Amino acid sequence: MEILYCRCAGLDVHQQSVVACARLVEGRKVRQEVATFETTTKGLAVLRDWLRGHGCTHAAMESTGVYWKPVWQVLEGSLELILAHAQEVRNLPGRKSDVSDAMWLADLMAHGLIRGSFVPPTTVQALRDLSRTRTQLKNEVSRHTLRLQKTLETAGLKLTGLISDVLGVTGRAIVEAVIAGETNPGTLSKLRRRGIKASQEQLCDALQGRIQEHHRILLRVHLDQIDALQQAIFQLESRMGDLLEPFRNSVELLKTVPGIQETTARIVLAEIGFDVARFDTPGQLVSWAGLCPGSDESAGKRRSTRLRPGNSWLRTALVQAAWAASRKKDSYLRALYLRLRSRRGAKKAIVAVAASMLTSIYFMLQRQQRYADLGPAHFDQRHRQRVARRLVRRLEDLGLKVEVKEAA
Repeated sequence: MEILYCRCAGLDVHQQSVVACARLVEGRKVRQEVATFETTTKGLAVLRDWLRGHGCTHAAMESTGVYWKPVWQVLEGSLELILAHAQEVRNLPGRKSDVSDAMWLADLMAHGLIRGSFVPPTTVQALRDLSRTRTQLKNEVSRHTLRLQKTLETAGLKLTGLISDVLGVTGRAIVEAVIAGETNPGTLSKLRRRGIKASQEQLCDALQGRIQEHHRILLRVHLDQIDALQQAIFQLESRMGDLLEPFRNSVELLKTVPGIQETTARIVLAEIGFDVARFDTPGQLVSWAGLCPGSDESAGKRRSTRLRPGNSWLRTALVQAAWAASRKKDSYLRALYLRLRSRRGAKKAIVAVAASMLTSIYFMLQRQQRYADLGPAHFDQRHRQRVARRLVRRLEDLGLKVEVKEAA
């Protein structure tokens, strides 16, 4: 097999150590040098000098958790790095050790058998960290909100069925009054604001509970946690806005897609970056996001079409946006959803809508153009004759004789 890189290295990265194997081709002989380094900044600097001393031009490492990131940051610029997917470079089972893993990576690197993963630039990595942390904090807010509702139910306060948002103006005022020691249902029901469908009498009946002291303590704890989390989310969003300011045009372009608002646009750009040229085709981007069916076929039979693993952060955001887009009337995405739902079911249809949205995003960022909706009649116009034959058959099944003529 042809050797592409005569001096390369394989790095087996762990939390506390990095095992490096330098593969050196000298004439017809291949020599391998193995050494272990610490993952501290000083230890990684020694690793960088060691690789330079052996004249290594390329190095490959597995994407092990977050442990590869400090190694990448120190070695970046000194030699060409390739981040390998652990599943794609797995060695045959048998005698496994850190040294053998590093040697295996070096052999694959030398023959060009490693397909590098997408490693975004520094700005995009910062956006990723901020957006993913924001998503996790939003999930924590939801959890604390559910716990607060559970505490209210335990105390006999039936607000959940009457107020859509327990943390809204009315719900927050009632909860604060309960924490302050108010127990009179009539007084609590007077905190009702305009816009609440439930009447004051209904609220009065729902607020006749048995509130104990530990209920007030739990409600205070959950409210304080929610306030702290929302303040942290505000700080993250502010920093994300600063980083995205030079790329504001891209954010505005994505917001023209039905179902995509400011937050979703930020998440999409944080995950795929600002330069979609890293993906040769929109199909590669859709596959990387995990929005295309997998291929599992044997003996001419398709055994499974489950979604392949991909970027779960991007996939989740796009699927949520697809649900919103599928409810917009007189749009292509809604027509696509309804067309596929009748044959494939709602879940598969919504994934297809998300894949279509991501395909549009690819071309929008590539061409710097706004979203152009194809319209709800796109499929009918594309298959005009097929639709006509289907409708004629339907009428003939009802016992009617139909003659089709072109309109003048």
